[in-house]
Amino acid sequence: MRTITVEEISSAICRMAVRACCELPKDVCAAFARARQQEPSPVGRGILEQLERNADIARTDGVPICQDTGMTVVFVELGQDVHITGGSLEDAIHEGIRQGYTGGFLRKSMVAEPLFERRNTADNTPAIIHVRIVPGDRLRLRLAPKGAGSENKSVVKMLVPADGIEGVRRVVLDAVLAAGPNSCPPMVVGVGLGGTMEVAALCAKRAAARDLESCNPDPRYAALERELLELINRTGIGPQGLGGRTTALKVHVEWFPTHIASLPVAVNINCHAARHAETVL
Repeated sequence: MRTITVEEISSAICRMAVRACCELPKDVCAAFARARQQEPSPVGRGILEQLERNADIARTDGVPICQDTGMTVVFVELGQDVHITGGSLEDAIHEGIRQGYTGGFLRKSMVAEPLFERRNTADNTPAIIHVRIVPGDRLRLRLAPKGAGSENKSVVKMLVPADGIEGVRRVVLDAVLAAGPNSCPPMVVGVGLGGTMEVAALCAKRAAARDLESCNPDPRYAALERELLELINRTGIGPQGLGGRTTALKVHVEWFPTHIASLPVAVNINCHAARHAETVL
């Protein structure tokens, strides 16, 4: 049994919140560079250069990459041999978000209730927390700020098995076309398949938060990722919606077993600032 204090967790979350909002990960920066070299549109290349320059300025000056510093989504892998002391895991994560967003002067975007008063919580809490219990004595925290421009373009469709792979292609392409310039392309597209309605959506969210250099370990789904990326980049939406080949930097697919009569499909889009940070305690 290994002991981790809530103070350690809050401190790690605080640091990750600021880092994720101000430092675009290396995998995303590398994807920008590759896309710029391959983009045939002069306007598209110019936009990609501006996005790279913006990321450099944010990292150097310690300022947010985008004014929308988002809802804070935290994926937790909690080792079953970890004992957390001093309080609860969720409270520790919320406290880390509170410290990071207030101390780091990041925009606070969370409202306490979604429909009527919509009063800002003033510290960007609560975080959106997804926990998995896994073997081992480590606590893995992956933090992904999620802006509304891309999150608002999320889609869940309940297909039937007869819709097959063509139905999946149609759902993904329709979602990208509907998002258009409003999701600040080039996008990172997460696709979730299987499970139930909410599991498909969670698979899509996890997929959208993956490192851009990763691919699905199942070769069939890895091939689907490549195929969907090619189809999306044929749409001509291009960087920031002004035309070109680079509509998406990457497509990631995650899946879960499902019912014999179901084929749920979810699409979750990240804007070009596909922000994420990870720490293992």
